[in-house]
Amino acid sequence: MKLIVGLGNPGPKYARTRHNIGFRVVDELARRHGMSLTQEKFHAWFDKGTISDQDVVLLKPTTFMNLSGQAVQAAGRFYRAELADLLVISDDHSLPLGRLRLRRGGGAGGHNGLQDIVNRLGDNSFARLRIGIDPPIGSSVSWVLSPFTDDEEAIVSASSSRAADAVECWISHDTEFAMNRFNAGSANETE
Repeated sequence: MKLIVGLGNPGPKYARTRHNIGFRVVDELARRHGMSLTQEKFHAWFDKGTISDQDVVLLKPTTFMNLSGQAVQAAGRFYRAELADLLVISDDHSLPLGRLRLRRGGGAGGHNGLQDIVNRLGDNSFARLRIGIDPPIGSSVSWVLSPFTDDEEAIVSASSSRAADAVECWISHDTEFAMNRFNAGSANETE
């Protein structure tokens, strides 16, 4: 069982913000694979389905970002998911807009949602897919809670689609294979 978690904040106020790019990627995966994230359990919206012949749970925590670990921990326990089968998708303001960075393990990089997951799981060896939202202009809190501009939306749409491709590749193959394929370029570059 693969557990794919997109990070974000619940509610329409946050839907198009930089911090919610993880939700956008999970929504794209759900759309592609005929899943709907309407069930509520584990402090999250979720659905269970199949991607690349693998059983998968898509999860969007309904806690606010800083408590994302509650949902990950609850769903992980219920489905007996191994850390090797967990992939968390989040924004990263240290990466250029649209750039993907997939890796297994590592620190939270100042991301409170990732840090809460690490704290609750007591381990940081799970895979994470970070999507660049550009360095902050002003306060980092204001930045991550701000919406993308109209000009940025084309890049964000392309990077969200490319991130969904990366998740599918991770499910079909493994972290290293997906890293080699998706970490090199931006959303504007072709394969």
